[in-house]
Amino acid sequence: MTTTAIAVGGHIGDMELTAGPTLAKIVLDGGRAIIVDCTYGERGHPTVPPSVYREQKLHEARFFADRIGAELITLDYSDGFLPDDEAVAEQIADVIRAATPDLLITHWVRSMHRDHERAAQAALRGAFLASIPLEEVAAERHAVPRILHTENWEDMDGFEADTFIEIPEEAYQRWREGIEEHAFARGETYGFRFIDYYSALMEVKGCLAGVKRAAAFRSAGTERFALAGP
Repeated sequence: MTTTAIAVGGHIGDMELTAGPTLAKIVLDGGRAIIVDCTYGERGHPTVPPSVYREQKLHEARFFADRIGAELITLDYSDGFLPDDEAVAEQIADVIRAATPDLLITHWVRSMHRDHERAAQAALRGAFLASIPLEEVAAERHAVPRILHTENWEDMDGFEADTFIEIPEEAYQRWREGIEEHAFARGETYGFRFIDYYSALMEVKGCLAGVKRAAAFRSAGTERFALAGP
């Protein structure tokens, strides 16, 4: 049985970096992967103006999606200004109703970045909205069976992994080729070596899972209901 997965991130690059290897595996297994980037992430470069970096980020997102065989949806919000309102959740709910995913991936709910937290809240709220019947929505409702939070060094407050997904070599290589197009991941913005960090992290988690590489997640639990309900 193939899997359809939606990954919702705060900025272009977030889900590409953290959920990307798993999305690549899903596509290689014959499934469907959709990346939803809530903001452009255009304020993340110390020397390139946001208007210029925005276009670069869009190129990077498209390159990555093409490389791993995913679909890309970019919501029209500015980096640092993702609103905490129903509009974002409703947009995500529309994607969920249309794609009927088996799996939803998003940030952990506590982060050093407000856009990460708000994207996670919007994803959970969107999953709730997609699961209930609404008079004004023509599409049929869809309840996502499984929701996972990615492991991200910027979102580690209270995060404890309970799910490990093996990442085969071809999925890793496709992820690596795609993410190397992202300037921030190469360490060209603020110097953090994201690609090295996440490559090493997958090997560490692979040790725990008894495989060469694995991606770690936390299953959505009580926070799903606390943040998604009316």
